[in-house]
Amino acid sequence: MKKIYVPTSTMAAVMSLGIITQGVLSNFFGIHSLEKILSVINFALWSSFSFSILMTFFNKKFREIHYSNPINRFGIGTWVAGTSICTILIAKQFTEWALIAKIISYFNFCLWFFYVLICIQAFFELNSKRLSEKVHGILLLTTVSTQSLVLVMSSVYKKVPIAVDHFFIMLGLCFYLISAFIIVKRYLMKSSSWSIEKDWNNTNCILHGALSITGLACIRSQSVNEQVIIAIWVCAATIFVIVESIEIYRMYKRMKSLGLKTAIFIYDLSQWSRVFTFGMFFTFTYMIAPGLSALSAIQKIIITIGIWAVPCLLILEVCLCANHLLQFSRNYPKQYQKNSELNA
Repeated sequence: MKKIYVPTSTMAAVMSLGIITQGVLSNFFGIHSLEKILSVINFALWSSFSFSILMTFFNKKFREIHYSNPINRFGIGTWVAGTSICTILIAKQFTEWALIAKIISYFNFCLWFFYVLICIQAFFELNSKRLSEKVHGILLLTTVSTQSLVLVMSSVYKKVPIAVDHFFIMLGLCFYLISAFIIVKRYLMKSSSWSIEKDWNNTNCILHGALSITGLACIRSQSVNEQVIIAIWVCAATIFVIVESIEIYRMYKRMKSLGLKTAIFIYDLSQWSRVFTFGMFFTFTYMIAPGLSALSAIQKIIITIGIWAVPCLLILEVCLCANHLLQFSRNYPKQYQKNSELNA
């Protein structure tokens, strides 16, 4: 098993379970024993995935698996965001481990700095290597990872200068504008050369998820006024409707051409991004203080539906993942034996 390396964006599962534990279950239900159990499970997943990633360094596989493809390189942002959510869970659920949470946060800031540097380089490579026709929502992990640090600071540290919060929030918004421009340009410039079934990526839902975590960062840091937060929510909700309408149409087209099982009930790592973004949008909606009666009514509808829909989406994804891992465990011994025979 030590030779099984997880894909770059595997930490998206940690992000998804973490936001539903802390953002959905904790805010609405408040079942502390369940929250602690899920937090331990999430930390265990983070530890195992981190170990697998660490092994790529020692076995000289890091560049091949995580770095060589400029687009895939953006997936390292899930390492930052996944570490952030684990840090927050430790700080919130296990207050006696506050020092451990701080130590992990220091490491995470260093990881984020490394990530930002390689992403800036990757943005230039997208042009030089003509990869802009293959870009998708994974680019927006630059925003998600940056804003996740604002959430960490508000949870782990007693007092953070407003200037620091403003710096990270604005930097995250800059990353959002650059990434969203590149993604939208891909689909609009050559609208006739791509099909919605094959070329629309699951990760495009991060278009609204990145805005949701930005709004949540504004709320938790208490460094932005309510009018700006409401404006961000309106933008996130609008993009949510647009993107998910496209997703529904895509699902219809896939069901028509591939059938129900292949179109919907097939596991893909990128599907965790949908669980995360839905959970983040629900959390942002729950935390916001609406200034208009119409907005308040919409907020209540989203919360009423979302409190059941988001956990159900997580359960479905866990079931698909479990089935995928079961099939993998059955096929792995055969594949290992085949490789051994070839190398003999």
